[in-house]
Amino acid sequence: MIRLFALTLVAVLAAQAPKQPLLVSPSWLAGHLPDRNLVLLHVGERAGYEAGHIPGAQFLAPTLEWSTPRVEGQLTLELPDLAVLDSALEARGISDDSHIVLYAADGFYTPTSRALFTLEYIGLGGRVSILDGGLPAWKGEGRTLSTDVPAPTRGRLTPRPDRSILVDASFVAAHLSDSSVRVIDARDTSFYHGRETRQGRNGHIAGAASFPFQTVMDSAGRFLPVSELKAKFTAAGAAEGHTIVTYCHIGQQASLVWFAARLSGFTARLYDGSFQDWARRTELPVEGRRP
Repeated sequence: MIRLFALTLVAVLAAQAPKQPLLVSPSWLAGHLPDRNLVLLHVGERAGYEAGHIPGAQFLAPTLEWSTPRVEGQLTLELPDLAVLDSALEARGISDDSHIVLYAADGFYTPTSRALFTLEYIGLGGRVSILDGGLPAWKGEGRTLSTDVPAPTRGRLTPRPDRSILVDASFVAAHLSDSSVRVIDARDTSFYHGRETRQGRNGHIAGAASFPFQTVMDSAGRFLPVSELKAKFTAAGAAEGHTIVTYCHIGQQASLVWFAARLSGFTARLYDGSFQDWARRTELPVEGRRP
């Protein structure tokens, strides 16, 4: 009974704790490396991690560890069952009061944003941050690297799934004509315009605007200033008060635009099944197909 009360108290205090910033700088992270509740995750190639990572960071392959297994004929990169995800996060030392900081290496920016989305889905919203510029920004400031591999103590996490950040095909179909919802295609324009396909149908969801995921960052892998991001969302037809729904091929690239929408102050949701799911539902409308 005492142990249960203690765990409940930790969960309540975690929920009441001040929200952590969505983006942190290398200097901010350097000052918080000693924090007791910090969980630092390196998203990139394992060989790069072994060659040198930010001190205390664990290696993470989110597309393998935090998604459903790849099965022929089924959707790719779907969120796993809560129990499976909960166990995987606890194995990383993640608890209700953790502050998780993710950083990209080797250009793994979209897996990093997808990992943040997954953590927010299980209920850790306000407790997850991304290092702006990733490992290159850290190294660019001449900061220390390590080859030590930490062994985390298993955490204790209370799942509180936030399904408000997630939508399915039914939601998107029902809101195609909703002026308060802006559906955004995060894929490269060659897919948006139907010149290429990976899903059997060419084009994009009817009425969706194009906002390629690569355009939310500069050449150094840092997010554009909020003013510039807002201008890009405005150009895509989004206005203040709108809900933005992002999609891509399988729900990974879209997570980067979803994150940029959050930075810009929008309510944002991600269509997890994305165009892979939409294209196979032949009753749903697609535009921009090649003749």
